[in-house]
Amino acid sequence: MSAAKFKPTGEDVVEFIESIDSKQKQIDSFVLLDLFKEVTGFEPQMWYPNIIGFGTYHYVYDSGREGDTSYLAFSPRKAKFSLYLATEFKDKEKLLAQLGKHTTGKMCIYVNKLADIDLDVLKTMLENSMEHTLSKYPK
Repeated sequence: MSAAKFKPTGEDVVEFIESIDSKQKQIDSFVLLDLFKEVTGFEPQMWYPNIIGFGTYHYVYDSGREGDTSYLAFSPRKAKFSLYLATEFKDKEKLLAQLGKHTTGKMCIYVNKLADIDLDVLKTMLENSMEHTLSKYPK
């Protein structure tokens, strides 16, 4: 079986953020960094590929697939921010409706810039996501 690609890289998070071309994306990344740290209580670490994750837990699916991942994470991609939360959590649809301009994918929420969303709503989403994940995978 091949080694998992999604794992901590040991890269410096601040250096990574400071290497982003867009100054606004750097500023927004530091805002997200503080928010995610506050909600999770974990220090950030770089995960492959270019994802800033908070905390680590081991999961096992009913299918038998297993691995390690972070409780919450984000990635300042060139076009949009990818926000990685639990796939299900309390009041998810209601909060998404209140979040502001965003799109969703199978595993994440995409936002162009933080000015497009309500950070208080995002904080509640992060808290609810964290609560849900901790109920299944305690620290």
